[in-house]
Amino acid sequence: MLMYPQIDPVALQIGPVAIHWYGITYLVAFGLFMFLGNLRLRHEPFASVVPPWTRKDVEDILFLGVVGVVVGGRLGYCLFYKPGHYVAHPLEILYVWQGGMAFHGGMLGVIVAMVWFARSRQRPWMQVADFVAPCVPTGLAAGRVGNFINGELWGRFSSPDLPWGMVFPQSGSMLPRHPSQVYQFLLEGLLLFVLLWLYARKRRAEGQVAAAFLIGYGLLRFTAEFFREPDAFLGLLSLGMSMGQWLCVPMVLAGIVMWVWCGRRAAALPARA
Repeated sequence: MLMYPQIDPVALQIGPVAIHWYGITYLVAFGLFMFLGNLRLRHEPFASVVPPWTRKDVEDILFLGVVGVVVGGRLGYCLFYKPGHYVAHPLEILYVWQGGMAFHGGMLGVIVAMVWFARSRQRPWMQVADFVAPCVPTGLAAGRVGNFINGELWGRFSSPDLPWGMVFPQSGSMLPRHPSQVYQFLLEGLLLFVLLWLYARKRRAEGQVAAAFLIGYGLLRFTAEFFREPDAFLGLLSLGMSMGQWLCVPMVLAGIVMWVWCGRRAAALPARA
């Protein structure tokens, strides 16, 4: 049984200015996206598509993606997790410093950002989605590191015999729990990145890489949620599933439908030529 190390969330304090580890993990996520995005420029079909993809495209997608993550993540949290509260107190939607972000809302925000980018550059939306998808999991991994440093989003109670069971005193209990932030770092971050990056290295029907992300993330997040403590104000919902799991269900289904449809569309293209 391990004890949570109580890491100071502030990495550096200079007078009244505090630099938090969580902010640093966001910067790491953005840096990794730029690095991987530039590698993607050398991969097919992006290396030979007309008009060509450039570093400026990667920078613009990153900027729009950040806006989509922040706006979508905040609105998603308000709508999915506490709709009643924020309907009664709409101005608190702007209180981002109080915390409260939802991945699924952030993903919807990124989709809107990609649609905007695709239309402004006159590129197929699915081509843009295929470019972005393999570059996302490392950013998710960085975010889970930030969650662990903050000592938040801890897991459910574990067996006392579990060697890596961890006590999170801030949870209000001294019983060991699953370090679910680490599980999500390994599953939704590293494992999903490796699988998706390898899958994307071969030519796929346009849209299938993005569809694989939806399926892969949805399944891995659904699995990780079995070990993560549900939000106290929600608890477990119908069928004993958490809100995170219920949000993953349509995500996986949409990914499967998208993958099949893209494959059939690509197979039909030669016949139409």
